[in-house]
Amino acid sequence: MRVDARRNREHLLATARAVIAEQGPEASLNEIARRAGVGPGTLYRHFPTRQALLAAVFQDRVETLCARAEDLLAHTSPEEALALWSRDVLAHALTDGGLSTSMTLGESEPGFDCHAAMRSAAAGLLARAQREGRTRSDVDVEDLFQLVTGVALAASELPGGLDRAEHLLSVTLAGLRG
Repeated sequence: MRVDARRNREHLLATARAVIAEQGPEASLNEIARRAGVGPGTLYRHFPTRQALLAAVFQDRVETLCARAEDLLAHTSPEEALALWSRDVLAHALTDGGLSTSMTLGESEPGFDCHAAMRSAAAGLLARAQREGRTRSDVDVEDLFQLVTGVALAASELPGGLDRAEHLLSVTLAGLRG
């Protein structure tokens, strides 16, 4: 891909992330193109369908979360790394706007499995915390995702939004300590 085409694609993706965060997955593609300062044809050259754009936005968010996990593994204590990443996953779930349920993950880039990438990132953080006795040994990756998702679902129904979700996650993480 040419440099200018790659730049256009990245700019469209960043704009789409912002518009979808505001308006949800049914956001107008024309609005995304307009905000990006390009014509609809440019948008459709990069993302021929709404589903392709949604898949790219979702994949970008997952890749960002996975990179964050790697950084936390390298630079943060095991317990703090798991807590910070869990908060990032919670924020992702709360700002998803129905994105993950509106798309088929099978349309992500060939060779990229969003679920496997997230499980792998979580497994590294969880295993490290368990090895160092900072997290219960009877918790697995699926438990962790169920707990964070449960907090997101519960908080979405309560007043207080992210603050309430943060509190509930803190209580949940305290229960995971080894």
